[in-house]
Amino acid sequence: MHRVIALDAMGSDRAPKPEIEGAIQASRRFGIHVALVGPEEILQAELSRHPFSGSLPITIVHASEVITMEDKAVQAVRAKRDSSMRVGSRLVREGKAAAFISAGNTGAAMATAKMVLGGLPGVDRPALVAIIPTAVGTVSTLLDVGANVDCKPHNLEQFAMMGEIYFRSMFGTPRPRVGLLSIGEEEGKGNELTRESYPLLKQLPINFVGNVEGRDIYNGKVDVIVSDGFVGNVALKTSEGVANLVRSTLKETLAATITRQVGYLLSRSAFHDFKKRLDHTEYGGAPLLGIKGACFITHGSSNVNAIKNAVRVANDFAERDITAHIEKEMAALHPAEVPEEVKVDD
Repeated sequence: MHRVIALDAMGSDRAPKPEIEGAIQASRRFGIHVALVGPEEILQAELSRHPFSGSLPITIVHASEVITMEDKAVQAVRAKRDSSMRVGSRLVREGKAAAFISAGNTGAAMATAKMVLGGLPGVDRPALVAIIPTAVGTVSTLLDVGANVDCKPHNLEQFAMMGEIYFRSMFGTPRPRVGLLSIGEEEGKGNELTRESYPLLKQLPINFVGNVEGRDIYNGKVDVIVSDGFVGNVALKTSEGVANLVRSTLKETLAATITRQVGYLLSRSAFHDFKKRLDHTEYGGAPLLGIKGACFITHGSSNVNAIKNAVRVANDFAERDITAHIEKEMAALHPAEVPEEVKVDD
């Protein structure tokens, strides 16, 4: 069966426009089959604005309800049984889609994934992973970035293992360097959570390099950075804010100082490359590791480029069968642990 990526077409702040245009670009450029999930009449009307879309591998799967940003996550997931999130997740569970992407309510997307798809054996809580550009031209990964605000040491232990498997499988690095985000490199530094987590990560069958500090997220010193969701989310949002500040400041400086045409063109080209490197929309959505299926969550403010790249990354994730790798290795690490699945009525 041809691989299908299910996309919540009603998730973003400006839905369904970015989702549909992003799906069209992903299909045109990468040949990916995208299933747009949402109210058929609304999606068909938006698709009709792009006449050539009829020749692309894009289909519509009807969902009569939408979970909004204002909805309370778990209540909305249970009450709106025909929401675009529930329908899209069911497509993955039933094997009709290889991955599901949503730019909607993050809490609802995570709750839906956990309830409809269920958790992997050996994983108590799933974790969101962010891709971070580094100063040496590589990328690092940070997890958790918001799925779990409060964590226990064994949660960070599982995050470290899943993050290592993900990085190794996605980027082909045989022995990714794994670090624990703290306020100092010494083993005894940090709060109670990091101090108790350190020995657990140290005994894992991974290349654990010890504690790392915030600056190490960007200098290429480490490949996988482990954190609780509160600290990880603050670090991620701060990074995005700093990147926006640098881009806007540099743009203003160039506009004010460049006068010669040749110099302007060269600087404009360099600025374009710089901006692209720092642009989080180039890296797609954040995968939710630890569930039985591929689920990606991206910003509510996602633009067309972000949606296009989320489809691309989700397709790569599914092609590499990363969920199966995580399931196999986590089960081998804790063979006796089988989590109680959460069942929902469809």
